[in-house]
Amino acid sequence: MSVAKKEYKRVTVKSLVDMKALGEKISMLTAYDYTMAKIVDSAGIDVILVGDSASNVMAGHETTLPITLDQMIYHASSVVRAIERALVVVDLPFGSYQSDPKEALRSSIRIMKESGGHAVKLEGGKEVKDSIKRILAAGIPVMGHLGLTPQSIYKFGTYTVRAKEEEEAEKLKEDAKMLEKIGCFAVVLEKVPAKLAKEVADSISIPVIGIGAGNGVDGQVLVVHDMIGMTHEFNPRFLRRYLDLYADMTQAFKQYNDDVKSGDFPNEKEQY
Repeated sequence: MSVAKKEYKRVTVKSLVDMKALGEKISMLTAYDYTMAKIVDSAGIDVILVGDSASNVMAGHETTLPITLDQMIYHASSVVRAIERALVVVDLPFGSYQSDPKEALRSSIRIMKESGGHAVKLEGGKEVKDSIKRILAAGIPVMGHLGLTPQSIYKFGTYTVRAKEEEEAEKLKEDAKMLEKIGCFAVVLEKVPAKLAKEVADSISIPVIGIGAGNGVDGQVLVVHDMIGMTHEFNPRFLRRYLDLYADMTQAFKQYNDDVKSGDFPNEKEQY
């Protein structure tokens, strides 16, 4: 059955809850700079995540841990200047909220004031409950993140699928309901079994956005550099590449190099 699509001139946290109620899927992509965000927004993507994955794809780190709060604010402010429609959610980076709720609030306030972002996202369940409540009490919207939480990579030891065992699956379901209860507007589920993800999505009223969590959730998110093929060494099962920009850009750069060295560029039409 087709679902009537409602048009949103500006996507808000309320829009996402409405979209779930209407059965409309939510699209979400990362962006870390003005130019990319401009393109993503113009394509009609609902949510732009300024992810701490910038640590990987923009800075070349092996994990998301090294990126700082100042760097996240820099990336987020660049994205916010580009958008006209999308909701901009900004990751709280590792070390900016784990110590105590006061630190979490200070970091969130800095993101909202200095970048102009619309909401923050942080990883974890009951262990960050008090921090989330403190942030929400200040009027800052919060998106949760459960399942594979990349900031805990050294705890897990690997980026494998999470919550395959019953005990961990039950904790995930409890955490999702807790996030809904305390006031989060949405939650990301990363790399969990599709059946479990659907159970979670069906059990709570807030949107569940998946990455490697199957098609039974309320929306999907991917890292933009991965889905357009700018990266080529990262090939998880859940990734669909819509372009092969790595190959196309490499060919373009080679052609430019050849044209410069041969004297073919610039030609007469490209001179004043």
